Amino acid sequence: MTAVEIDPLSENARTSLDTAAARNLATTTKSAPQMQGITSRWLLRMLPWVQADGGVFRVNRRLTYTVGDGRVEFVTTGAQVRVIPRELGELALLRGYEDEAVLATLAGRFVQREFAPGDVLVRAGDPADQVVLVAHGRLQRIGIGPYGDERVLGVIADGDHFGGRVLADGGRTWDETVKAVTAATVLTLSRESFDALNGEAGGLRQHIQLRLVEGERAQNPAGEAAVEVAAGHVGEPELPTAFVDYEQSPREYELSVAQTVLRVHTRVADLYNKPMNQTEQQLRLTVEELKERQEHELVNNRDFGLLHNADLGHRLHATSGPPTPDDFDELLAVVWKEPTFFLAHPRTIAAFGRECSRRGIYPQNIELAGHRVPAWRGVPVLPCSKIPMSEARTSSVLLVRAGMENQGVVGLHQTGLPDEYQPGLNVRFMGIDERAVISYLVSTYFSAAVLVPDALAVLEGVETGRETGREG
Repeated sequence: MTAVEIDPLSENARTSLDTAAARNLATTTKSAPQMQGITSRWLLRMLPWVQADGGVFRVNRRLTYTVGDGRVEFVTTGAQVRVIPRELGELALLRGYEDEAVLATLAGRFVQREFAPGDVLVRAGDPADQVVLVAHGRLQRIGIGPYGDERVLGVIADGDHFGGRVLADGGRTWDETVKAVTAATVLTLSRESFDALNGEAGGLRQHIQLRLVEGERAQNPAGEAAVEVAAGHVGEPELPTAFVDYEQSPREYELSVAQTVLRVHTRVADLYNKPMNQTEQQLRLTVEELKERQEHELVNNRDFGLLHNADLGHRLHATSGPPTPDDFDELLAVVWKEPTFFLAHPRTIAAFGRECSRRGIYPQNIELAGHRVPAWRGVPVLPCSKIPMSEARTSSVLLVRAGMENQGVVGLHQTGLPDEYQPGLNVRFMGIDERAVISYLVSTYFSAAVLVPDALAVLEGVETGRETGREG
């Protein structure tokens, strides 16, 4: 066989060591393991954290009278909608009434009605002769302004109700017009149907009269028992006497926990620790995942999560669908005492930016913790991917006042734990099993508390998939 000669000047000839071969003798420059799931976690960074010794934090408040302005829940069977009888207790005059037979009969007297967009449910000045429960849809409350023009006073949506005072007084008239913005399903109870039942249930009549008396107690604008104070007097008149009452059963928040067991084989820990410690990298990424779950729970947990702990009177609805500057101003009208930050899904912030641009408004960014972030009225608007985004691309926006000194929202944790790795997070060695696998228990303990109701407001049902006045 004849040897093949390679011309050193040919195009394919190498004149130096190949890089693939050279890498066998070289130590590559490498990054630490990366994790795409790490987010900015602004909520964890912005909440002031309070030490909860004993694992429990009690929120003491002044006594507040419950006015029964909660939301009603329904049961749907096909196209038929029925109100859950005990949910009628969310109406102010029925709160605390426990005769389930009467409530079931009352629930059965509600009539389902359907309305198309633009239909008027009730008109201002007409007799107020029915209680209306909104099962689905968005309605607008429309009133007359000081100059005779119509204006939108607010939005009513799923679970809301109006006309509850009809249960006590049938001689009223509607103060405002209610019109459907979208297709709506409502349940109505006429005054006649209620009177027929009320005549058969004397206990119900007595309960309503008692609730009327309780509702007339002197209260301050926050619903707390009023403290009588004399002012502007001269001479020596007799001064009013008063005391400040407290809630008898204040709410207590127990620390929740997020945990996982990290497992590392001893062979990996022994042999593959240069230039990076494998156990440390495994632990670092595990802690990042726990922190992500911690923020998720602070937003969504049904016990202490912010979305579920906003006062029912502080849950607003978008006026037109997308998040508009007007909607953000409504949130600020609720949390107006030193608001700290807005929290919204990144898609919601993008939709808000589109609405601002459409109106020719260009909010300024502000400096926050070394970052430039968008702001509205000087309040930072921070992204949080943990806020749910529905399949219909609707989401929520939170406005938070934070801090103990501001009677706001605080995070709860406990430091000084055994084997503490970070404040409120510890890593405990669990041993080595018969497969030579090392186990570590990684735990973080946390919760959140809303000190007073007006520290938190939620804008619900925000549409991020279209702009105002446009289909999409």
